[in-house]
Amino acid sequence: MDVWHETEIRVRYAETDQMGIVHHSNYLIWFEQGRSDLCRTKGFSYKAMEEEGNALMVVAESYVRYKSPAFYEDLLTIRTRAAEVRSRSVRFVYEVFRAADSMLIAEGETHHLVTDDKKKVRVLPEIYRKLLTGEGLGEPVPADMPPG
Repeated sequence: MDVWHETEIRVRYAETDQMGIVHHSNYLIWFEQGRSDLCRTKGFSYKAMEEEGNALMVVAESYVRYKSPAFYEDLLTIRTRAAEVRSRSVRFVYEVFRAADSMLIAEGETHHLVTDDKKKVRVLPEIYRKLLTGEGLGEPVPADMPPG
């Protein structure tokens, strides 16, 4: 489970503030993108998990630590991994690096409760637990490997 998935994004003009720095709200959107990409590489999509498995991952907590600014046109690598998969919850961790200088831009995590379509907390279906913990398909990046 201690592996990273990498997603590359380029900062768009609309994601910056008047000072040309990425607005803080974008990091949670990028975390979602990294999380969705990670799930697809593990062999499933959020949509399939919701529709076929009646399992929705509701964000219960989120955390972002901003380390250095990112700017318009920066190429960033969003590293995502499932750090903890429990019976009714999943915790993802993230690192955001600038490709040009390997600078750590931000790090964070999100904690998700698994619910059904009626918003009742439920057990994560076994197939998704196996896929998220590495018992499924995908070619993850080892956690100790530098980005890029």
